[in-house]
Amino acid sequence: MIPGADEYDIDISFDETDVDRLLAVTPADASPADALTYARNVFVPLTTACRYTCTYCTYFDAPGEASLLSPEEVREMLRTGADSGCTEALFTFGDDPDERYTRVHEQLADWGHDSIHSYLREVCEIALEEGLLPHSNPGDQTRDQMELVADVNASMGVMLETTADVDAHAGPRRKSPGQRLATIRNAGELDVPFTTGLLVGIGEDWRDRAESLLAIRELHDRYDHVQEVIVQNVVPNERSRFERPSVETMRRVVAMARVALPDEVSVQVPPNLSPTRDLLDCGVDDLGGVSPVTDDYINPDYAWPAVRELEDIAESAGVPLRERLPVYERFVNEGRVSDRIRAALDADGEAGERYRSAMDHP
Repeated sequence: MIPGADEYDIDISFDETDVDRLLAVTPADASPADALTYARNVFVPLTTACRYTCTYCTYFDAPGEASLLSPEEVREMLRTGADSGCTEALFTFGDDPDERYTRVHEQLADWGHDSIHSYLREVCEIALEEGLLPHSNPGDQTRDQMELVADVNASMGVMLETTADVDAHAGPRRKSPGQRLATIRNAGELDVPFTTGLLVGIGEDWRDRAESLLAIRELHDRYDHVQEVIVQNVVPNERSRFERPSVETMRRVVAMARVALPDEVSVQVPPNLSPTRDLLDCGVDDLGGVSPVTDDYINPDYAWPAVRELEDIAESAGVPLRERLPVYERFVNEGRVSDRIRAALDADGEAGERYRSAMDHP
């Protein structure tokens, strides 16, 4: 039973045959991709506040220390990103930070917002004004919270991490796999192109990894909305005692993901955290969002590679590197983007040209 499944009405079961099949997967069962893709983004951490205190995370600050970017600060970051050729505005913040942090709640109220989610809508609209497509990763969301911002996002995401109950999520405010799966389900019901993924090395075992992939696949089979699954290894940091998983472990998990997921779902590894070159023959086809102007605020000790390095990675694999948008092209072609996003994609001017260039592949 997935922890939290009953509370969030998650009806997912695992066929033992499917679990056994994934547990038997080796890198030899996956094939290298014909091309690698990436998105050029500007990373905007709206706040370092989070209601969770996961033991591997350096992103959150204690109450009283967390900051909240103002609309003016956000606009300045976005303009810098647009001027540098970015197409994606990646918005992140911890789960429901205004629920735990009085200072954040009061600041939002001063700016005329009753929640961090209504503020998220404002900054997504700023992104569209500045010629960038929003991709928001605000953690767990209720259906109402997601619906509030869905039409101003090209895509959204949340890391499932694992379906297991792990000590890494310990504390009075534990992450619930059931709640994470409910967020992915909410995206499916609202037809939001979605990114999710596994965090490898936080105390889960091989069966947990197989079940996590099968849970993602089942929700995608229902709603056809998952565009990519990230396979991310945990990394050492000032708060984490977790060891980085071995290359052999990551090769096997990536191969499991490629075998478990349908062809239309990309398998992504983050090139600033993963042994990327050693994983390409296991089915990786996407290198995620890379920023030429901002840090990886979630993993500040691990700098983004330059686009030239991505080109070198692709060249070493003998495949082309192609820029993409934060929403995958099939969702655009199928008319599964909101009117707001469609208008941005079709707009005249420099932003529209950047978007169309990122979709113009041979």
